[in-house]
Amino acid sequence: MSSVAAWPSQAETWLDQRGKGAWIAATVLSFIFFWPAGLALLAYMIWGKRMFGKCANRANRSPARMHGFKSSGNSAFDAYKAETLRRLEEEQESFEAFLQRLRDSKDKSEFDDFMEDRATKAKDTGENAPA
Repeated sequence: MSSVAAWPSQAETWLDQRGKGAWIAATVLSFIFFWPAGLALLAYMIWGKRMFGKCANRANRSPARMHGFKSSGNSAFDAYKAETLRRLEEEQESFEAFLQRLRDSKDKSEFDDFMEDRATKAKDTGENAPA
């Protein structure tokens, strides 16, 4: 590929490395100096999902996010990692169950208090009612 044909991809890579702010600055400057280029750049950002996409800045992705849970090549470490993740998931499920029981008991307590207040008010209005 010749250097003349490669400059758009080099410019794109350069802007990606600098983040979304660089893309916005390039768009604003291109509108100032030559509005059709600014319009083209804006369209490229919007339809290329650079402006509103979640993966707009490829340069800032961490290696952990890019590689996910790939094997490290060390089977002992991979086994340890899998066991640790399994244990953490169990702890999370246990904690979520605890929170649900806590919410349920609070709801039951509030409902019992409401019913007791209601019964007390009904009893009081029944005793004070004219015969």
